[in-house]
Amino acid sequence: MRNAVVRVRGGMLGGAGVVTLLWAAQVRPSARPDALFATAAHLSGLLAGYGVLVLLFLMARVPAVEHGVGADRLARWHASGGRYVLLLVFGHGLFALLGYAVHEGIDVVSAVSELLRYPALAAAVAGTVLLAAVGVTSARAVRRRVPHETWRGVHLLVYLATALAFGHQLAGPDLAAGAWFWTLAHTVVAVLLVWYRAVVPVRQALRHGLRVADVRVEGPGVVSVVMYGQHLAELRAEPGQFLRWRFLQRRLWHTALPFSLSAPVRGNALRITVKGLGGHSRRIRRLRPGTRVLATGPFGALTAARRTRPKVLLIAGGVGITPMRALFETLPGGPGDITLLYRAGAEEHLVLRAELEAIAAGRQAGLHYLLGPSGAAYDPLAPQALAARVPGLAEHDVYLCGPPGMAEATRTALLRAGVPAGRIHSECFSF
Repeated sequence: MRNAVVRVRGGMLGGAGVVTLLWAAQVRPSARPDALFATAAHLSGLLAGYGVLVLLFLMARVPAVEHGVGADRLARWHASGGRYVLLLVFGHGLFALLGYAVHEGIDVVSAVSELLRYPALAAAVAGTVLLAAVGVTSARAVRRRVPHETWRGVHLLVYLATALAFGHQLAGPDLAAGAWFWTLAHTVVAVLLVWYRAVVPVRQALRHGLRVADVRVEGPGVVSVVMYGQHLAELRAEPGQFLRWRFLQRRLWHTALPFSLSAPVRGNALRITVKGLGGHSRRIRRLRPGTRVLATGPFGALTAARRTRPKVLLIAGGVGITPMRALFETLPGGPGDITLLYRAGAEEHLVLRAELEAIAAGRQAGLHYLLGPSGAAYDPLAPQALAARVPGLAEHDVYLCGPPGMAEATRTALLRAGVPAGRIHSECFSF
């Protein structure tokens, strides 16, 4: 995984270097203020255009990238990259405006009114407004208050913003020195998006014919959805991975929801276990048998391939037990090699308990329930508590899945307990 991260990150930085070199090849040195502003506008504009392509690539759902880097890391790169792209876009607009005003000897307000007369510049302003809307709805304070479907719908405006920005680029001189690069970059990203976000899902739907077979209550607000299909071995879905599920039922069909497999694929059956945390996940409880399902994936790198040590510790918090339960059953190991710690607020919140206990007994694996409110004086996931409960903790590989706050605190505790960062494997999300 580390090699994949280095390669993808190096490729993104290398592309930014190529953009900078192409910009440098057409720069005409000048100390005039208007020329300096124009030069800064060209560089920031080119980097912003490249940045938008990178953001689209990160979310293109390319299996090799998602499996190698991890979906949660890609999401974090996408979020942080979006902030830099917005800064570059605003910087480009400001530098271009100031350069034009200085060159024409007019004030900024007059410059704005004159520039908007050009269709390509008006398109660029519209694209900037759309990107700003995406950025605002993605801000953490706003994101918590915006329904997922609204946030997702606004995010789709990125495609329109990209088209408007590219039209603006084509109308200007910025691409003259590297038309080959920009044509190749836009073509590659467009092909990846169409293939993996449109063609592959439709092909998988036709091939596997998934339908809901049963919806089972597992606990307060938690259900398991069992689905049957055909040729499911071709999915190559590994324990620990997730797929994006689209249930073709009213009020659910328009959103693809990411849920982990809560059991290994068996014959023609798949199972997910879902907690009703939002509007869409709560509606899953009312799914009817026979409902068609479109599944895209699998995604994620929280698999047995990341294991480096004979002994493995699995730590799950809340509904994060779902991928851990699948790994608990399937990770190779002898008696005592696999241990699962399951953190929950109370005994009634334990999900899939009977299955976990049957697996532990059959494999002679360790299973410990860590019960109690998160704000209690005693923290069962503190460094000393973990070290006392799991002998030789520092020699384990650790797989971790749970709510973001719990996952981050546990990761810090593991590091303090002596577990190397490279042996802590996690993919944690908030929606």
